[in-house]
Amino acid sequence: MSSDMSNPKVIRNYKFRIYPNKEQERIFFRWQETCRRIYNNALAQRKETWEREKQSISRTEQQVWLKENKKENGFFKEVHSQVAQEVLFRVDRAFDGFFRRVKNGETPGYPRFKGKGHYKSITYTQFGDGLGASFQNGKLKLSKIGLVKIELHREIPGTIKTVAIKKEAGGNWYAVFAVEIDKSQFEIHLGSATGLDVGLEKFASMSDGNTIENPRYLRKTEKRLKHAQRNLSRKQKGSRNRKKARYKVAKLHTKVRNQRKDFLHKESRKLVEIYSLIAVEDLNIKGMVRNHHLAKSISDAGWSEFLAMLCYKAEDAGSKIVKVNPCGTSQDCSNCGNTVPKELSIRIHQCPFCGLVLDRDINAARNILKKALALEAA
Repeated sequence: MSSDMSNPKVIRNYKFRIYPNKEQERIFFRWQETCRRIYNNALAQRKETWEREKQSISRTEQQVWLKENKKENGFFKEVHSQVAQEVLFRVDRAFDGFFRRVKNGETPGYPRFKGKGHYKSITYTQFGDGLGASFQNGKLKLSKIGLVKIELHREIPGTIKTVAIKKEAGGNWYAVFAVEIDKSQFEIHLGSATGLDVGLEKFASMSDGNTIENPRYLRKTEKRLKHAQRNLSRKQKGSRNRKKARYKVAKLHTKVRNQRKDFLHKESRKLVEIYSLIAVEDLNIKGMVRNHHLAKSISDAGWSEFLAMLCYKAEDAGSKIVKVNPCGTSQDCSNCGNTVPKELSIRIHQCPFCGLVLDRDINAARNILKKALALEAA
């Protein structure tokens, strides 16, 4: 994000399917392997320098090392300079994260070397005519690779800063564009306010009575997944048949993930277009998935990803997300405020004090909205 507060900008990612030919695909794989070697060499260099001299080595110093190595190493030389240098930025970010966790008193994991097949993407750090990557005749032009067919199914707003090329588990290739957007383009939303309660019975319930059904994509695919995983377990390690079976399992997981992501994108977009203020609970979802009875259902629903989408889409749409303390939202009566204890299995809120009878999730959503409006008025 830009530091210029008078003209604030945000970065958004836009993902598109690409269709490289066989030669281009071979280059992608070869470059990923070369980038993995650069990453591991840079990591080893930093580790050895610290152990030997108790000194840190900077990214700028490693760029000099990379430049010298490219003169002698044919594989390093083949990779575009931007793609190779971006690897050093990744190493730098890995160490920044490590030292930040140390400073915060957390238990940090030291940056790890990447095994074969564990470097998943390559990134061009400049985009535009005459730069590393650009558009040409409706295709994606990548320097040293050529023109790659791309499915541009929507307009890209703002300024493209970088493009990453990666292959997902299902076997498809994608280009992910990091786009800088001026926040002044975002309009102010004039819709109504709502409280939103995420759940497992229904995916979400709103304070105005609207609900979103839970599609349960993973649950619907479980039988096929179990069959594919059993088939995989029977195959001999290292065999071609095991590789095929592993691909089938990965493809099923990718399908579920894509279905869920598509659903979350569409529902979060609808909500921010309808409501100007959306109140949600500030849930500790990481803590909730430790409950092994609910973990699979919570993960299948995708609450964490959904709330993250809501936040950035609301910003783009001119809406506002208000997070409130979840304490008491399910147990308190939204009409009179009295506490009405009930087990999770009880799906109807029946207040003995004021007589309100209401779906428990809609009752919770009304309490969430009340808390948010009180915070806004304070």
